[in-house]
Amino acid sequence: MKIEFSGIAVPSQGTIVVGVLEERVLTPSAQMLDGRTSGALSRAIATGRFKGKKNQQLALVAPPGLTLDRIIIVGLGKASEIDTLRLEGIGGSLIGALNKAGDKVAAIVVDAIDGAPLPVGRMAAAIAYGARLASYRFDKYHTKQKEEDKPTLTELTIMSADAGAARAAYQPLDKIADGVFFSRDLVSEPGNVKHPETIAADVRGLSAIGIDVEIMGEARMKELGMNALLGVGQGSVRESQIAIMRWNGAPDGFDQQPVCFVGKGVTFDTGGISIKPAAGMEEMKYDMAGAGTVIGLMKALAGRKAKCNVVGLVGLVENMPDGNAQRPGDVVTSMSGQTIEVINTDAEGRLVLSDVLWYAQSHFKPKFIVDLATLTGAIVVSLGTYQAGLFANNDELATRLIAAGKAVDEHVWRMPLGDKYDKDINSDIADMKNVGKGREAGSITAAAFLQRFVNDVPWAHLDIAGMAWMKNGDNPTVPKGASGYGVRLLDRLVHDHYEAK
Repeated sequence: MKIEFSGIAVPSQGTIVVGVLEERVLTPSAQMLDGRTSGALSRAIATGRFKGKKNQQLALVAPPGLTLDRIIIVGLGKASEIDTLRLEGIGGSLIGALNKAGDKVAAIVVDAIDGAPLPVGRMAAAIAYGARLASYRFDKYHTKQKEEDKPTLTELTIMSADAGAARAAYQPLDKIADGVFFSRDLVSEPGNVKHPETIAADVRGLSAIGIDVEIMGEARMKELGMNALLGVGQGSVRESQIAIMRWNGAPDGFDQQPVCFVGKGVTFDTGGISIKPAAGMEEMKYDMAGAGTVIGLMKALAGRKAKCNVVGLVGLVENMPDGNAQRPGDVVTSMSGQTIEVINTDAEGRLVLSDVLWYAQSHFKPKFIVDLATLTGAIVVSLGTYQAGLFANNDELATRLIAAGKAVDEHVWRMPLGDKYDKDINSDIADMKNVGKGREAGSITAAAFLQRFVNDVPWAHLDIAGMAWMKNGDNPTVPKGASGYGVRLLDRLVHDHYEAK
């Protein structure tokens, strides 16, 4: 779908969308169309339940005198409450409605509105951004589709009185969407297609947009003593990999200390010897969503030329139960020198992250580290599919993550840490074990485990197990399937606090 920006005009074909405020107050473009159609819009609104509340929609066939096919009236709600999230949601909802109706060409008119807190250019860009995010589809493996299931919209024009400002505001958003889509693609792919080596190859491709890429294979990991990560992948025929991405966008005179993001990349998780139940195991292709987010984030930051230095690291492994697989009860020595008793081979993500976190904090000396992982089912029990679990050793970083999540509608909820939870992972025969006691506080003890590998570096852990894959599609900008959760959140964190202005 091509998105363009233009001034306001009544197009000669397709569908036009105009806005109406709460209490059925027509925007200037809606008034203009109402006049051109001898009051057709006013009559349609007056005879139904449409009141202009946010995201309400009313469609009517274009009356005689217009060469258009249809007119859609969309509710904007109260002028004072129009913000970017509302507009993104409107853009996303309209994409669904336009494709459902079979429209091929459409124009959305965005008017300057008295009392709205945003200038018209930013309003238009936000609607375009929501439309772009909602347009994502992963259908490459479908060989047969019903015509009514295929998207039809090929051209979308966002009209406003300041098309130049809208286009300029949209450009960085378009690059962020590229990162979200890259993340969604990686997470959507099956495990036989995207495994450690093929994802590493995808990361290598990011060098084309200015990212410095290093791929670390098992030989180098053995030299570094990364036995916790290597133990997870030893049952797979696929070689484990660590992909390191560096974006050096900080200008001269700006703080050169990088910020750092780390992702869990278990490309398929059978559970290993502690094998998972068969029902639902196919979903474990998305156990690399943390890595997918970090990779997508790096693409977004480089794409919009972020003015900061950023390092992204992803640990890529496949957890399989062959004759060489790690056993429950094994003890491994991590890169940090700390020993780990592996009680459950299905608690593997924290083993992967332990070595990558240690390497990140010791090698790059970052300003902070944020790691992302589909780490525990326990966080889904706690928070469902509405918020990620946030664990942090630094209040400022936690507060900034919470604010960034609210700003982009990718919410996080801070969970506790503490000595009592940390003691739950002490082992009788090693420095620690990789699970706590029973089913209690599973997401917290997992975070406590990770905390042992970051020393005093400001650190936050996002458990995104409930957010990486959307089964209901009730968010207008996030279709069913891989969500790309975290790309927008972390981009906003960087933009608001760690980037030269």
